[in-house]
Amino acid sequence: MEKRDTREHILRIGMDLISRQGYTATGIGAVLNRADVPKGSFYHYFPSKEAFGLAIIDHFASRYQEKLLAFLQDGRLAPLERIRAYLDAVAIRLDDGGCDRGCLAGNLGQELAACNPAFRSRLQQLFDHWQDHLANCLAAAQSRGELSSEIDSQVLAGVVLNGLEGAILRAKVQRTARPVREFTDVLFSQLLR
Repeated sequence: MEKRDTREHILRIGMDLISRQGYTATGIGAVLNRADVPKGSFYHYFPSKEAFGLAIIDHFASRYQEKLLAFLQDGRLAPLERIRAYLDAVAIRLDDGGCDRGCLAGNLGQELAACNPAFRSRLQQLFDHWQDHLANCLAAAQSRGELSSEIDSQVLAGVVLNGLEGAILRAKVQRTARPVREFTDVLFSQLLR
C-alpha cells in the first residue's frame, strides 16, 4: 500500500475499534494487528496516540459531514423534510448496526472531554459545524414560513443536536433505535411545526 492508503486504512480500522470499545480501551497494537501493519510503522504515520485520535475525529468529521450535507442540502425536499429524512436515516443506521456504536463524536465526548483539552476542542468544533448546518436548514424553513421565526435558528439547532445525541446514547444503551424515533416524532409534532 502507498503511504496515504496505509494511513487511511489505519484510520478506518481505528475508527471502527474506537467506536465499538472507546479510545482508552483501544490499544495501538490491536489497531495495527487488525490493519495488518507492522507495529513500528505507527509512528511513521502518527506522532502519538493522541494525534491518532485527533486524526480519527477529523477522518470521521469529513466523512460524516458529506452524509449530513447530502440530507440537509437536498434541494428536492423542503427544509424540514430534509431534517426528518436525516433523523430517519440515523435511526435506520443504528438499527442496521445493532445499535452497538452510537455516535463516535458523542462517545469520545463522553469519554475524553473532561480530561483532554485537545479532544474537547476538536469535538466542540465538530459539534459547532453540525449545529451550523442544522441552523442553516432551520433558517431556510423559517424564511419559507414553514417554521416560526420566534426562536433563533442557531438555538433551535442546538436543541435538535443535543436531543439527537442524547437519543443516540439511549439507543446504544437500549440496543434499539426507538429513542431516536421517539425523539424525531416529538420534535416534529411539538417543536418543528
